[in-house]
Order: sequence, then C-alpha cells, then structure tokens
Amino acid sequence: MPLASDEDSFHFVIYGDRTSGVPAGLKVLEQAVDDTNLLAPDLVMTVGDLVQGYNETPTWMTQMKEYRQIMDNLRMKWFPVAGNHDVYWRGDGKTPQGHHESNYEEHFGPLWYTFAHKNAGFIVLYSDEGDPVTNEKSFSEGRLQTMSSEQLEFLKQSLEMHSERDHVFVFLHHPRWIGGGYSGGNWDVVHEMLREAGNVSAVFAGHIHHMRFDGPKDGIAYYALATTGGHLSADIPGAGYLHHMNIVTVRPESVSVAALPIGSVIDPTDFTPEFIAEIDAARSIRPKEVSNSLQMDIDGNGSGVVVYEVSNSTPRDIDATVSFDPATRDWLTSLDHDHFTIKAGEKKRFEIAFQRIAQPGVELTIPRLTFTKEYLGESVRIALPATSMPVGLKLAALPAGFFRDADNLCLKTQDGKSVVRIESSDLPLHRGPFTLEAWVNPENVHGEQGIVAKMHSSEFAFFMKEGTPQFSVHLGGRYVTARSPSVLKTGRWTHLAGVYDGNEVRLYIDGKLVSSKPGKGKRKVNRLPLYIGADPGKAGEATRPFRGMIDEVKISEGEVYQANFTPERRPTPTDETVMLLHFDRTLGPFLLDHSSSAIKGSLGVNAELVPSF
Repeated sequence: MPLASDEDSFHFVIYGDRTSGVPAGLKVLEQAVDDTNLLAPDLVMTVGDLVQGYNETPTWMTQMKEYRQIMDNLRMKWFPVAGNHDVYWRGDGKTPQGHHESNYEEHFGPLWYTFAHKNAGFIVLYSDEGDPVTNEKSFSEGRLQTMSSEQLEFLKQSLEMHSERDHVFVFLHHPRWIGGGYSGGNWDVVHEMLREAGNVSAVFAGHIHHMRFDGPKDGIAYYALATTGGHLSADIPGAGYLHHMNIVTVRPESVSVAALPIGSVIDPTDFTPEFIAEIDAARSIRPKEVSNSLQMDIDGNGSGVVVYEVSNSTPRDIDATVSFDPATRDWLTSLDHDHFTIKAGEKKRFEIAFQRIAQPGVELTIPRLTFTKEYLGESVRIALPATSMPVGLKLAALPAGFFRDADNLCLKTQDGKSVVRIESSDLPLHRGPFTLEAWVNPENVHGEQGIVAKMHSSEFAFFMKEGTPQFSVHLGGRYVTARSPSVLKTGRWTHLAGVYDGNEVRLYIDGKLVSSKPGKGKRKVNRLPLYIGADPGKAGEATRPFRGMIDEVKISEGEVYQANFTPERRPTPTDETVMLLHFDRTLGPFLLDHSSSAIKGSLGVNAELVPSF
C-alpha cells in the first residue's frame, strides 16, 4: 500500500464539554492539553460548554480567563464552539439581550464561522439562538430549536465555498438529530443541506455528556462526544461515560475517528532509568510483620494482634490502603479499610487484632490482607498492582498422641495447585549437615519434576529427570548433585534419602547408597518456599510439578544415615527432626507437622490426600 502524503493527510482533535466539573474539570482539561501537545495534531476543535456560565458578567469573565489560560498552552490553534453554558445568563435584574452572546463574541469569537485547512472545510454552527424577539433560550423546547434564516444562509454559502474540498466537518453544541427535547426544530432542513452538499463527512456535537454515534445517515457520520472535564452522570468508560477527546485522521479518500481517554497518552521520554528504578522500588513496598501474637488452637479458635511496618524508600509519596480480604470472613478483625499516605523516606506502623471463633460447618481459612498503593509522581498518579498477603498464624502445641491411629494417607500431586507449600520462615533448618527423606510413587517419569524442592540457584531438592532421581545441595557457589544410576518405577513406592554430612552429598534408594559426590561449605539459602510436589520459581510460584504420590517427608539436622539401612514406612520424630509430614492430619487448609517445630504446610487448592496403600 502506498504511504499517505503529508500534503494530503492530517489529524485534528476534538474536546467534549468542560462544564459542571469545576474545579476538577479544569484539571482534566489541563491533562487533555498535555495529551494533545504530545499527539501534535494540526488543530483542536471543541463542541461547546467551555465555561460554567449561568451567571453574571464578572463571574463569567473569571471563568473565561481560566479556560483560555489553559487552552493557550496548546501548541496549535484551537477553535471554540458556543454552548448553552457559554451564553445563558442568570442573575438579578433584566437578562441582557442575547444573554452572554456579546461577551462570548468579544473573548472567543463569532457564534458561527467557517475556515479551511488543507483540502477540508470546517463549519461551526450555533445551536442556542433561541427566540431573539422574546430573548428566550432553552434546549428542551422544540420551538426554540430552530436555526435562523441568517444562519441557514451562512451554512449555504459555506457549503458552496467548500464544494470542491474532499471533506467538510460540521461542529455545534446540541446534537439536534437525536430528537427528544430537540424535536420541533428545523434540523431536517440542516441535514438536507448537508446531504445535498455531497462532501460532508461528519457532524460533531456534545451536551449530553456521554458518547453516542448516530449514523451514517445519507453518508454523514453523526457523533456526540462525552466530556473533557465536564460532569459525568456515571463512571462507565466502556459505555461511553468518560473524559475523552476524539482524534480525527483525514485523508483524501477517508476519515477515521478514534476516542482517547484523557490521560492515556504517554510521553515515552518520562521513562528514564531513574523513573523505572523508583517504580520498581515502589512496587516492592509492602507491610512487614514487626510482632505477631496470633495463635490458633487445634479446635479452630484463634486470636492475637499483629503489628506491621511499611517503609517508603522512594523519593515520592505513596498513597496506600490496607484492607481485609473478604474471602477470609471466618475471622473477625479490627481492620476495615485503612487509608494513609507514606511520605518519601517515612515509615508507618499499624496494628490489627484478629479473632476466630470456631463454628460447626464453617471452613477454616488463612486470614489475608490486601495492600494497594499509588505512586504519586510529579505529574501523574500510578496505581501499582495490589498485593494479597497471608497473615502469619502460629499453631498451638498439639496434644500428645495427636498423630496416633491416624488414617494412612499420602499426597497426590498433578499440577502446581495440588502441592504443599512450606514458608521459608517456618523451616528452622541450620546451614550445616542435614538429611532429607521421602517416599515417592511416580505416575509418569517424563520431563523434570520437583519432588521436594527449595531450589533457585541455592538450597536443596529431590528432583526427578526423565525418571532418574537426584539429590542436590548448593555448596560453595555451585550445586553438588548425587544421581541415581537407574530410573524410578511407576506405580511403586520407593524411599529416597539424601544426606549432606559436611564433606559429601549422598543419595540412598530404598536404604542403599547409590551415589555420592564430594562437597563442602554452607548451603546458600533463599527466602523461597519449600514445595512438596514442585519446585519454586523466581517469584515463589510452584513450577515443574511432580505427578504421582508422595508420603512421609522428613527433614533432620545432621547425618542420619552413614551406611545402608532399612527405611521405616512410617517414621517417628527424634530430637533431630526438623519436619515430619505424614499427610494424614490437617486443620482447615493446613497440613500438620509431627515434629517439635510445629510447622504448618499450606495445601494447594487442588491438593488431594489419598490412601497410600
């Protein structure tokens, strides 16, 4: 397709109504001017209602100056259209003839006029003439919706003057073609004149404060704009109730009209490395627990107070809101919606009391907070993604014999939502020697599958690659990995034991040593969760899930096995046991730990606990 010639093509912008939004409407108009200067159209049109009006001359003059001062910041010529707010007079005493028409003509220009740009004609009409004899003006009475013979003659001459142009565009305030209160006027006469001209491409109006398209009618597109700072009866952008401007692209053979929400035009030069660094820093801001006394008993009752601190390390203020997640309504809390501003470099503290009263049939949930924030830039507010945070919840000591006579269950995993997650802060494992154990029963052995993993350029894991199990520990800046020489069998339980004794990494299969690799040093640790049935990604998400069944996951301090051994099908905890998961005792969404650590694992939404035999 051939490129369009600059001589033949151009753009212009149209603003909607500005009234009934003072003072907020002026801010929207200022943003529209900034947006328009970035787009750099040839010219800007309006559709009327420039000033609030409905007042006496002194107030009208003040509002006129406010509007012009903002519009004069445009880097291109702009053209006014008179609307009812611009010309209707209200005040004490007799209404001046023509209301504010003389003020408008003195400070904005003619009530109707025409001009040409490139190969297009522009015609501005005046839709609030009213009755010059009685001095009445109204846009809701049909008898006052008639254009005068003088204006019709002007329109006729203008259309003749532009008869050889590719396009003609018509602008007025009231969309008289929509009927209703406009019925009874002579718009049918106007439309017939536009139709006979043969080159009128579009008519633009405002007033109704929502977008509307009627047409094309006889080849003429009829558009009503919403607002550019005016009052909106609803905030439904998708339904046309929004602050916007129309941008019109004109070519010899076509016209394209698009609506742009105000504030949606972005200056790419704003995105400096410094700005990006500020946003990244702002994104990482979230409340951190300073103290936490929240504890839940095994019967489901719980209470406590959590103190949070939020630090703003950015050079800009942050508007923040902390709210209680409505999905966790089995908890009572002192928090509703807490709004606050965190000044640049400032810290804020707040505390929240929680209570849960166990009730039959009410599912236990983990209380969560939602933290939303807005970055207050020099000229723009940026809404940052909300953060949903679980509240730290400690479990009271389990009674003696709690795990005795439990059903013999195991974890069945198929995807990242059927796994068990252990928070890093809940796992009290030292950085020296340790032993990891698990019983596994794979459903298939294809690809890479995380069995028990906390890896991400750090920590440790049981992995299976194309059916081959391996035990890896990150030591001295690299992974030391002991791999089995054979693959696991599907549909069969196999015991895995990985040992790091401070000098080497060993892997035992069903109690027999199958691989060892020399390795020294402390483990490189991370803050990512430990997953049973998957491997954590960079953001802590569950990746590379195991497909099969997992049982009796045990982590111990020190070197538990030094030689071949006979694995226990259901091990018991010792003084060295850091975590022991039997997968047969739960409390709501928690999997309970049979060790003195009292770790609680979070069950995925698709997690299944099924019989292991």
